[in-house]
Amino acid sequence: MWRFLHILATGVVIAAAAYVYSVKYQAIYASEQILKTRHLINKERDAINLLRAEYAHLVRPDRLQTLADKLLEMQPLALNQIVKVEDLPAPPPKVDSIGRKLESMGLGQSATPSAGVTGATPAVR
Repeated sequence: MWRFLHILATGVVIAAAAYVYSVKYQAIYASEQILKTRHLINKERDAINLLRAEYAHLVRPDRLQTLADKLLEMQPLALNQIVKVEDLPAPPPKVDSIGRKLESMGLGQSATPSAGVTGATPAVR
């Protein structure tokens, strides 16, 4: 009986050692993955900073002005191009093409309640 208990205890100790060994290597693998992920994050942050520096270089006002002068062939603003708001034409009236199409089909009166009718859905607070 004692011999069987000693063999059983030895087996349990070996099984526990194997389990601890596997947990140890799982933890090591997880820490390596975390380290790789941190390196990738730092690499991407460096790439983002590089792109921001390139963008800042590309949108410099003096560089854009030189390119605009060279490529756009713009002329200086003339005084007769400046108008007052009152001189602008009125916008065209809004046309409800869907409403006109419904009226032409004989469906002009809709069954949906308007906002001013009592019994309409109350406003959400």
